[in-house]
Amino acid sequence: MRLVLASTSRYRRELLERLGLPFDCIAPGVDETPRDDEAPEALVERLARAKAGAVARSMPDACVIGSDQLAAFDGRVLGKPGTPERAIAQLASMSGRNVAFLTALCVMRGEHEFGLYVDRTVVRFRALTAADIERYIVAERPLDCAGSFKSEGRGITLFDAVETNDPTALIGLPLIATSRLLRNAGFALP
Repeated sequence: MRLVLASTSRYRRELLERLGLPFDCIAPGVDETPRDDEAPEALVERLARAKAGAVARSMPDACVIGSDQLAAFDGRVLGKPGTPERAIAQLASMSGRNVAFLTALCVMRGEHEFGLYVDRTVVRFRALTAADIERYIVAERPLDCAGSFKSEGRGITLFDAVETNDPTALIGLPLIATSRLLRNAGFALP
């Protein structure tokens, strides 16, 4: 069975490669605009399902993985910063605080959904100085990462603690749940 990752994220691609299964990446072309008053968990679930569904409809014989991630902080969603200035502002606002990162995963073939999973990882940021933030932004340029950090790199130095069921979820694809859902879909994994 053909496996497709409905994403152009290099982080998700690199994570999925760890499972040793051949797969293709296809951009899902989904509008990621939040709906009015949409709760963060509802948004991340909707987008993971929409991404998987968009590609699964065009490739009904393929097993498709859709995923989305967001940071929920102070009742709002933090997206990818895009600019150094926004990354600095995001990290400064999270200094010394807890931030929830929600990573949703949906696996589909055609119209059949093998499962939907949402990981909630809580990151406790240490107290960050302006110099800490500046050094980090210059070193890693995390402008394409929700929350303005790369936990698989130097971003780990910004934390006091991480509470999670799956450390890969914070990078962008929860591999424990992905493995479970792929086994449910018929893939042979150890």
